[in-house]
Amino acid sequence: MLCCPVAPHKHSLGQLAFTKGGRHQKRLFLRSVRCGGLADFIGGDLLKPDLGRWLEDVEKHKALAVYSPHEGGYEGRYLTRLRYQGYVFLDLSARGLGDPETTLTKIHPVCPPHLGRQPIARWYFPPEVDYRLNLLPPEAKGLVVWIIEAKVLSKAELQFLALLPSLRPKVRVIAECGNWRKFIWKPLNEIAGLSPAEELQASTQQA
Repeated sequence: MLCCPVAPHKHSLGQLAFTKGGRHQKRLFLRSVRCGGLADFIGGDLLKPDLGRWLEDVEKHKALAVYSPHEGGYEGRYLTRLRYQGYVFLDLSARGLGDPETTLTKIHPVCPPHLGRQPIARWYFPPEVDYRLNLLPPEAKGLVVWIIEAKVLSKAELQFLALLPSLRPKVRVIAECGNWRKFIWKPLNEIAGLSPAEELQASTQQA
């Protein structure tokens, strides 16, 4: 454990009040915080020794649940490394996504707001994933569906996202399922409670 001195600003200075000779005096003292390791002491954005393992796990599991720090920004390093590998990204928010299976793999209706003055209309859009796959350049390695705020999705919806790479082999899924002190990830099928038998059944149906 490293002890990192804190710069003397208003948040790191404390006040100690005492009485001496009938006068009320205050004395400032400097606080310190304890760092978890060398990455905290130097800067977590400078040390990323796990990028190689990140690429291996993306190819091995094909669908990952990631947990990033609350302050944000760290996930950009991992996203950029996948982009260097030749992946194209489809960024989506889980809020307002609707049914993931319908939105990503089927023709789905969308009702625009009528604002109380126009008739209620229904427009049909192509499958988001299939549409992007058809537009991939020849040199692209695949499509990464990066979903933010995936913590609002139900267990069944997470299970479908975990099965999506089995249904579309060129697709990889990254779902931001929460926050942690550092950037970590786990296989999405473990988070969704998906059994190996269900994965095998989905792969067999695709074949």
